[in-house]
Amino acid sequence: MLTPVSSRSVAPVLPVRSVPALWSLLLTFVVLGPLLTSPGYLLLRDAVSTPRSFLTDSSLGLSDAAARAVPQDALLAWVTTVVDGGVAVSAILALSVWAAGWGAARLVAVVLPRAGVAAQVVAATVAIWNPYVAERLLQGHWSLLAGYAALPWAICAAVSIRRRQRGGWPALAVCLAAAGLTPTGVLLAAVVTLAVLALPGGRNSTVMRVAGAVAFTVFASLPWLTATLLAGGGTEADPAGVRAFAARAEPLLGTLGSVAGLGGIWNGDAVPGSRTTPWALVGTLLLLGIVACGVPALWRRRRHPVVVAAGVLAAVAVLGPALAATGPGLAAGEWSMANVPGVGLLRDTQKWVAVAMPGYALAAAAGVGALQRRFSGPPIWAAVVVAGLVLALPDLAWGVSGQVRPARYPDGWQKVTEYVTARDGDVAVLPGGMFRIFDFAGPAAVLDPAPRMVRADVLQTGTLLVAGDTVAGEGHRAEEVERLLLTGAGPDTLAAEGVGWVLVEHRTPGDRGESQRTLAALEPVYSDDDLSLYRVDGVTTDASPHRASAIAAHVVWLLLSACGVVGVLVQRFARPRKQS
Repeated sequence: MLTPVSSRSVAPVLPVRSVPALWSLLLTFVVLGPLLTSPGYLLLRDAVSTPRSFLTDSSLGLSDAAARAVPQDALLAWVTTVVDGGVAVSAILALSVWAAGWGAARLVAVVLPRAGVAAQVVAATVAIWNPYVAERLLQGHWSLLAGYAALPWAICAAVSIRRRQRGGWPALAVCLAAAGLTPTGVLLAAVVTLAVLALPGGRNSTVMRVAGAVAFTVFASLPWLTATLLAGGGTEADPAGVRAFAARAEPLLGTLGSVAGLGGIWNGDAVPGSRTTPWALVGTLLLLGIVACGVPALWRRRRHPVVVAAGVLAAVAVLGPALAATGPGLAAGEWSMANVPGVGLLRDTQKWVAVAMPGYALAAAAGVGALQRRFSGPPIWAAVVVAGLVLALPDLAWGVSGQVRPARYPDGWQKVTEYVTARDGDVAVLPGGMFRIFDFAGPAAVLDPAPRMVRADVLQTGTLLVAGDTVAGEGHRAEEVERLLLTGAGPDTLAAEGVGWVLVEHRTPGDRGESQRTLAALEPVYSDDDLSLYRVDGVTTDASPHRASAIAAHVVWLLLSACGVVGVLVQRFARPRKQS
């Protein structure tokens, strides 16, 4: 006879299993609260969201600049036809932070099934509440955090593939496609995936599963690979970028200690306040102490492929950026920038610290799991560890002390978009440079929103000022146009360069040179206290001849994502086969 199952024993199962996901959702709200509770647009350093984006050649990566924002810009161009751009970016960012925590918890459930829910909560906290997330939020790298979030999920998918479980390959497709919002993101996810799949063992061929993962990585990378091959953007990079974007030492830590604590971003302004004081040492010791407590427990499982891969990757992710910031490391980086095409996409070496996150999460969870098994009772150790993680970085809460918050564009920006047409020439912008300081966006410099706001291609040099040093960009045509404007060239000269519009942004500092001579000879189209738009007569431009190929590459990326989602859903809800 079948014994009826007591409802009292079944009812708590679903809520308990949901705790890590719900905890991750709560942490996400605590971190992104200002952005999620107020209308507006994320406008902070490299993060630029706009009400509507357009599918320009530049958004497809078809310019002489590196395809660093491909395919995220094209995706926003499609999405903002139906959803406001501020809502879209905030939703993607929130989903990424939530998925990072939930994914870390899921990784613990897969690799350390005996650790328990309390250990999963600790892993979720490690994945969300750390300096890497804080610094990338402050730098505006919202799409990179999608790749960061994909790391634990990609490892779980790789484990399913090794075990020949249903749904492994579709899950991996989703992970790589989501990480593929940026070139760095998909490379991060590919590294952790291949590290797990390449280890011997498993129920299938190592060669076949590695080959499959490489193929998926190529499909997920097609948008930026296609743009780079067809347009040649980013094949040349200024070696000065190696020093400018090297990992940075924080107070009392040195470079190695900073990256070991998941910090050390190159931009000292994109750092939580607590990491600019001696508390950086205290916070790092708290984080590393929590991680170290779980190392003995993981060592006892050293034959597990994920434990091996995560441990090695964590060590490399810490040592690699630290070594790259030394004299020999900088020299090697400068040589590669000058001699290896496409390396400019990887110049921010501190991004690779993200690869340490799965190993850190597993170690912290293993330590808590071991303590919980030794001292049975309420999950007091998990609560202590979570409190320690929060104490290590107290100012991550509420938009990193209110810095990650929405901004509102003045009305003139929307009015300018109504005048600029798609094929009547490209847009040149004044003042010179790529970054702006707007009173409506806060004190931090932000990327010029114009390229993501108007229908035509906006010429950008890519030149950056980092810690007082200049890092040359790849936009050589834009550099020439900017030079012409600053020297007061005539309209005919601008027209010969394909410039059909000149947009002047008034309330921001920057070099305007002798541009007033040029503007006096142009036809004014619109003007207010914030913006002025001028027309250069007689200019028309054609779409890039590679546009269809670039769009096709984006479609393949979207299809990979869609097929993966469908595959996961089919496997999730398919009825189990009847046993004979």
